[in-house]
Amino acid sequence: MKFNLVKILVLVFAVVITISIACNKSNLDLLPHSPTEQAYFTQESDFTKAVLGIYAKMNDLYWYNGGAGSSTITVFLLPGDDITTNNSSEEFEQFGSLQPSSGRVAYFYSIWYQLIARANVVLQKTAQVADGVYTTPNLKNYHEGEAYFLRGLANFYLWNYFETSPLDTVRISSSDQFNPPNTSGTQLLDQAISDFGMAANLLPESWDEGDRGRATKNSANGMLGKGLVFRGSVTKNNADYTDAIAAFDAITGVSLTPNFEDNFSTFTENNKESLFEYQATQAFAFNNVWLSNDFDNAVGNLSVFWGFYDNNFGLFGLSPFYATTKLLNSFDPNDPRLPYTLNPDDRSIKKYVTDDKLDQSGVGSVNNVRILRYADVLLLKAEAILQSGGSTGEAIGLINRVRARARNMVTGGTAPADYATTEADKTTIMNWIIKERLLELAGEGQRWIDLRRWQMEGVISLNNAYFSSNTSTMSFQLPKNLDLPIPNTETDVNPNVKQNQGY
Repeated sequence: MKFNLVKILVLVFAVVITISIACNKSNLDLLPHSPTEQAYFTQESDFTKAVLGIYAKMNDLYWYNGGAGSSTITVFLLPGDDITTNNSSEEFEQFGSLQPSSGRVAYFYSIWYQLIARANVVLQKTAQVADGVYTTPNLKNYHEGEAYFLRGLANFYLWNYFETSPLDTVRISSSDQFNPPNTSGTQLLDQAISDFGMAANLLPESWDEGDRGRATKNSANGMLGKGLVFRGSVTKNNADYTDAIAAFDAITGVSLTPNFEDNFSTFTENNKESLFEYQATQAFAFNNVWLSNDFDNAVGNLSVFWGFYDNNFGLFGLSPFYATTKLLNSFDPNDPRLPYTLNPDDRSIKKYVTDDKLDQSGVGSVNNVRILRYADVLLLKAEAILQSGGSTGEAIGLINRVRARARNMVTGGTAPADYATTEADKTTIMNWIIKERLLELAGEGQRWIDLRRWQMEGVISLNNAYFSSNTSTMSFQLPKNLDLPIPNTETDVNPNVKQNQGY
C-alpha cells in the first residue's frame, strides 16, 4: 500500500501561509472561517500533513498538465541519446528552439521552488514546535529528514538543469529576500549534498506498510552518493568519490530484483531494488487530468502521463517517444532487457507500459516513477571506484552484477556476458559504464544528466553527431545547451538573476 497524498492536498498549504486581504474596520474583529497558520501545527498530525504536502508537489512534475504538449515530464525524458520523437520542432530535443519564454521551462522551474518553499516551512515549524506536540518517538526527526531529502532532490535537479538559479534555504519572511542572486559553480549541488547528508542522519530505516514509499535512510544515502559522484565529475575532487562510496556502502537491505521488468510494473512497486519512487495513486472516483491538484479542490489522482510511451489518445497528434537507433543498436539482440525496454520492430518504448494501469480517465497512469534504484547505485559506485583510483576489478565486478541480473532472467542465458575483470585500461572501463547506464537506465529520465556531467568532466564530447535523433534539425551548442535557460518569469521580476550563457 502506498501512502495516500491525494486526500491531504486541499488541507495542507491553505493553512500554512495566511493570505492577507483588504478589509474595513468593521471586519477586524471577525473570526476567520478556516484555520490560520497560528492555529495550525498544534498536533503531530498537522506536521504529517505538511510533510505529505511536500511530496504531493512532485505530482506537478509528472502529470498530464492540461495537454501532452505542456507536460513537464518531457524535461526528464528529453533531451538525450536514448529517446527520440518524430517532431522536428520539439524544443527539448532540437535545442535551437529552446528559449527563456518556454512555458514548460517556466513551469518546471517554478515547481521545484514551490517544493523547496514547502520544505522550508516544515523545517521552520519543526524547529519552533512546542514541547509535547510530538508524542510519537523520533517522528519529529523523520519529518525533518523528509523535508531535507525532498529539498535536496529539488536542488539536485535545479543544478542539473539550470546550474545557476538561486539558492533558497529559509522561508521568506521579509522583502529583502524577494530577489536572491544567481548561484555559481556547484552551489546548488553542494546544498543538495548537505541536505541529503542531514536526511541520512534523521530518516528511519523503513516505514510501516501504510507509509510505504516515503523517503528512508537508504533513499538519502543513495542520493547523497549520487550527488557526490556528480560533483566529483565536475570538480574532479577525489574526496567526493571516496565519500560517495561510503554513502553507497551505508545502504542496507536492498538487492537487484530477479526480473528487470519488476522495476517498471505497477504490480511490483516499492520493491527491494527501489530506493525512492514517486507515488502515483488512484483515490478518487472523480478525476480531471486537465486540472492541477492545487486547483481549489482535489480534482483527481496523483498520476503520471506515460502516454508519450504508449501512444495514448491524450497526445492529440503529438509524436510519441521512441527509442533511438543508437539505443536499439547498443543492445545485444539476446539481452533479456531488450524486449522490456523497447520493441525492436518499431522502437516503441515498453518500459512502464507492459505492466501499466491507467486511471479511470484513460490518460493518467498509476504506475510509479522510479527515481532511484539499486542498479543505478551499483553503476555509480563502479564509476566512483574507477575515478578515485580504486580497484578496476571491483569496479568491473559491479558492472557485471547488473549484467548478470539481466542474463539470469533466461534459463541458461549467455547475454549480456560478463566483462573481463582483468581489464586495466581506465578509458575502456569508463566506456563500459557509460554504455551500461544507457542499456540499464534508458527511458527513465536519467540519460541527459549523465551526458551533461560527462561532457563537463571531459570523458565524452557532445555534439550533433552524438545524438541519433532528428540530427538534420538539431542545433546543439556548447556550452550553451548544457543548461536550460532561466525562464523569463524569473528574470523579468528578479533583477539579481542573470540569464544563462548563450540565451
